Amino acid sequence: MDTIAAREKAMARETSSNKSGTAVVAAGAPRPVVVFVCTHNACRSQMAQALAEHMMSGEATFLSAGTDPASHVDAGALEELSRRGIPAEAIAALRPKHLSELPKHVDWLVTMGCGVACPALPCAHREDWGLKDPMGGLKEQYAACAEDILRHLADLRVRMGD
Repeated sequence: MDTIAAREKAMARETSSNKSGTAVVAAGAPRPVVVFVCTHNACRSQMAQALAEHMMSGEATFLSAGTDPASHVDAGALEELSRRGIPAEAIAALRPKHLSELPKHVDWLVTMGCGVACPALPCAHREDWGLKDPMGGLKEQYAACAEDILRHLADLRVRMGD
């Protein structure tokens, strides 16, 4: 049995549901690694990481990176995360990162909709969310992007628990 299949079976045995039906990783069980990737790692992927950490704390390790990282996280993305109740210390910890900073093992690779500029990295599961980039747009565009991310995260949470 290959390593990925073995890890998935082990995770299935070590994952249970709490009273709300949400997947919960048993203490000591390896948490899946979920990586959100876009070109600059400055907006959508940062929002996805922060919202995932807030929504699914402890269920997985959430990271983000880019192929050509920007020098800073987009101010509009940071404002939207603040409006959504992401703690200030979590927001302050966000920084653009290069793909080379990612761990060698990735369970879920989620690209944000950057098409051909997004990389192909080894992973067990890969998907593209096709999110519109709100960078430089109106607050409503950031809010719409965050809503799209939350919808995708809810779906991902269910599939990670399967």
